[in-house]
Amino acid sequence: MINVLVVEDDAAVAAVILGRLTEPDYATRHARTGREGLACAQAERFDVITLDRLLPDMDGLTLLGRLRAEQITTPVLLLSSMGDVGHRIAGLRAGGDDYMVKPFSPDELAMRIEVLLRRGREYPADAVLRVGGLELDLIKRQAWLAGEHVPLLHKEFRLLEFMARHPGQTINRQMLFEQVWGYFFEPSDNLINVHVSKLRRKLERTGHPSPIRTIKGEGYRLDPA
Repeated sequence: MINVLVVEDDAAVAAVILGRLTEPDYATRHARTGREGLACAQAERFDVITLDRLLPDMDGLTLLGRLRAEQITTPVLLLSSMGDVGHRIAGLRAGGDDYMVKPFSPDELAMRIEVLLRRGREYPADAVLRVGGLELDLIKRQAWLAGEHVPLLHKEFRLLEFMARHPGQTINRQMLFEQVWGYFFEPSDNLINVHVSKLRRKLERTGHPSPIRTIKGEGYRLDPA
């Protein structure tokens, strides 16, 4: 059973989403405001959250920022009528995991939810990924560097995980954007650079050098050593 929180103030759109995400595959809870959605996410564990970009009491990105600040790492699928590249990038930068433009296909919505869930279920229950002094628990979504815990948000973990699965290989920005964010367009700003810089700083807070290297003009590389 997939537990989904639907944060949507438009009754017609909510009806479409809830009508598609029905039993026996899904259990849904509907929040009509940002405050209600935040309270639900704080009180209960969900597998996925669908989040309207424009809510009556707060901007959807404000709510998303609150969730991530409280270390609620549930994958978030943003829904919005604002579909240009700048708005999509803003949503992903705020901590979103995917972005769909309204109107959308209910079947595609269900498919994207399945993809978000599949990203976190690619490994067996005891799966741990080790690269040199870096260790990633792929089930608990936790990271350690030289034995020191590194607290990461969902997207930061995904970014580090993708690099760790390709140790010693130079990975360009487009590869990261496609494989970590799931979009196949070139970002118009330094979204990747910002996330990599934040991730590197978190790794360095352990007191150990970050294993992430910048390869000028090419991309990034995670060194096994």
